[in-house]
Amino acid sequence: MWSRITELASDLRAVRRDLHRHPELAFKERRTAAVVAGLLREWGIEVHECIGRTGVVGVIANGNSDRAIGLRADMDALPIREASGTAHASVHEGIAHSCGHDGHTAMLLCAARYLAETRRFEGRVHLLFQPAEEGQGGARAMVEDGLFERFPCAEIYALHNWPSLPAGTIATRPGPIMAAADRFEITVRGAGGHAGQPHLASDVILCAAQIVTGAHTLVARRIDPAANAVLSITRVEGGYTHNVLPSEVRLTGTVRTFDPLVQDRLEAALRDWGEQAAKAGGCSATMEYVRYYPATINDASCAQHALEAARALFGGALLADAPAATSEDFAFMLQQVPGAYIWLGSRVGDHSPPLHDPAFDFNDDVLPAGAALLATLAERRLGI
Repeated sequence: MWSRITELASDLRAVRRDLHRHPELAFKERRTAAVVAGLLREWGIEVHECIGRTGVVGVIANGNSDRAIGLRADMDALPIREASGTAHASVHEGIAHSCGHDGHTAMLLCAARYLAETRRFEGRVHLLFQPAEEGQGGARAMVEDGLFERFPCAEIYALHNWPSLPAGTIATRPGPIMAAADRFEITVRGAGGHAGQPHLASDVILCAAQIVTGAHTLVARRIDPAANAVLSITRVEGGYTHNVLPSEVRLTGTVRTFDPLVQDRLEAALRDWGEQAAKAGGCSATMEYVRYYPATINDASCAQHALEAARALFGGALLADAPAATSEDFAFMLQQVPGAYIWLGSRVGDHSPPLHDPAFDFNDDVLPAGAALLATLAERRLGI
């Protein structure tokens, strides 16, 4: 397997870099989807398009078994101005593959070509090329579009490159591996006025600052110390000029949790704190709170299958000791079908730009490892 996968990965490197040069945002991955569909057809793979708007599903069948597994890759890019300095940098201003989804797509394409050539399995491999992972719920869109009714899967697997791990290292864990992602916006309102006459106005900026300070104590004081959670306020917006006290300030942030009970408690605590702090400051506060991605929860057996496949292929794999507070909409698929989300180490040397950094570029050297693991999972779980 390894020699053929390596050979195919060498060919797919050019495809990966072409996708990198032409990134597309969520639900706009039309060129990317066309490239994927065209290659799958070229390799004799059955293709279904426009699943969840811009998603693509390929089907490789062998033998008479109805058992099937799904292998998923995300295709979308980020609204980031690239600063990688590579020859294949984005040609679209303000859009870049700064999370490596171009690499994920190329790895699944490589595995697909290998599996289509060899067909050393009994059943069906469903190749799930998903749109809109970056905050827009493309996995949910595919599920709602009948993904698993049309393409039933006994298990599903996905890989994500992970720059904090040495290149080629495979890691996963049973249970939570990525956090639920919630987004909130608190709007503080009061009476505006002259900065030289604060006693005639409501100081909404001071009130908002108190909300910010208190909000960052909620995890430490309202949540069990044994639980994991992150609360970050990422934007403060308000005011117009130096001598006017504004009448409105907006605070935006995110909450990351792994347990729905902790999620409920933090939302309630944040809402209560905002309202009480605003009232104490002579203002009012309202909060919009959106739970946009659930926690990514690996099936214990599937996580073990992934570790065993990696150890058989590479001689080792890591049982991750803790989940990450980043989020992943593969969670929506895992709510429907048991499976596992897997990290593929991609660090270059002693340091690599982190995910979502403008300087980030997928490490092509790990393309064969990712493709080989996906193909191995298919062969082992659909063994003849």
